[in-house]
Amino acid sequence: MLTDQPPIAFVLVVALFALAEFVWRRRSGRGYDLGSLGASLGVMVGQFVSKLINGGVVTAAMFAVFALAPVQWALDDWRTWAAGFIVLEFFYYWQHRFSHTIRWLWTSHAVHHSPNEFTLPAAVRLGWTGTISGAWVVLLPMALMGFHPVVIATLMAVNLRYQYFLHTEAVGKLGPLEWVFNTPSHHRVHHGSNPTYLDTNFGGVLIVFDRLFGTFVAERADEPVRYGLTTPVTSNNPFVIAFHEWANLWRDLKQARSVHSAWRALFGRPAAPLGRPLSDPPQQALTPA
Repeated sequence: MLTDQPPIAFVLVVALFALAEFVWRRRSGRGYDLGSLGASLGVMVGQFVSKLINGGVVTAAMFAVFALAPVQWALDDWRTWAAGFIVLEFFYYWQHRFSHTIRWLWTSHAVHHSPNEFTLPAAVRLGWTGTISGAWVVLLPMALMGFHPVVIATLMAVNLRYQYFLHTEAVGKLGPLEWVFNTPSHHRVHHGSNPTYLDTNFGGVLIVFDRLFGTFVAERADEPVRYGLTTPVTSNNPFVIAFHEWANLWRDLKQARSVHSAWRALFGRPAAPLGRPLSDPPQQALTPA
């Protein structure tokens, strides 16, 4: 499995930052939901187990596609890593955007958006069924372009570890950096369930593709971010958190009265009523954060 686990040094840094944030939130009067913290850690354990079980599927697929690449980038060339960084950011943007706009992918990604409090540990609340839902397929063209799976896995690890530090209210806006990089301010917006903030700011390390493709929204001082899903998950049970959206999908499939409705439930926008055509925009009040 290519997705190596975080080194001990990084884990210690993560724990130190989380502790500092805990102290800051308590002293600033924001409070800290320890139940939600426990839930996030429980979901993290389940996600780790799921990676051990099925991570080899992604690795095998990446190497199989890479073998078909007409040209392969050299692992020991810095230009490979520089180009790979930009290319991965592009594909990550679309993978993340599809995970919000295609119901089948949203069933796994909704787990990450379930915390009703925005803290660093929320970053590790990731779905257990990502391999099944198949969002990783969006990255396969990168292997076909000749980027070695080790390059893809390493850059993705950097991307995700960078994003850990975005899950906080402790950092305000960062001036000119806001134009290029994904920042805590931009990511707070991404996790908002306010209609103004829904389905925006999909970038990983960079925010430039959101600006390019029209999905960028800046955090507004006059509209505090409301975190979580539009229909909040109040349970701290990791199994409820991991599978609640799958249960919703199954409910909608049982209610479907036609092939079109079933297709709508599986692959339409998460908020779209079953009877509407795929091209219709979602109902704003129901779109997932």
